[in-house]
Amino acid sequence: MKRANAIDTSVAHLLHRVGQCAEEIFHGEIQNGDLTPRQLAVLVTVARNEGLNQTDLVDRTGVDRSTMADIVRRMQHKGLLQRRRTKEDARAYAVKLTDGGRRMLRSVDPLLKKVDARILNALPASKRGRFIDQLRAIVGAMEH
Repeated sequence: MKRANAIDTSVAHLLHRVGQCAEEIFHGEIQNGDLTPRQLAVLVTVARNEGLNQTDLVDRTGVDRSTMADIVRRMQHKGLLQRRRTKEDARAYAVKLTDGGRRMLRSVDPLLKKVDARILNALPASKRGRFIDQLRAIVGAMEH
């Protein structure tokens, strides 16, 4: 029997490896070199919450501030997002989807479901819901 070493039982390492595998599956299915998992998270979050400012997007996605500013700027240049100064705070931008952003989401939605299915197929069907719940619990606990 193979003996586990510290790296085989390191939660941080295993989560990192799962993230790498998930990103590889994402890129294999999406095959749109212009869209990353973080960009997709921003698109989905904006679609569900039109008009959020970038600070709110940081809070809801977990993407750090400087990366968020870069993502929004790049996606704006690609015609996927638009941003306008908010009435409440002239320093803040409200972020909204463009028609191009909506089209992008519609086109990748079935592919994203395939990505999730490929990842979850590593587990028995009876454990998948609990696994997602546990991931949410970890994220929720670590955010606070």
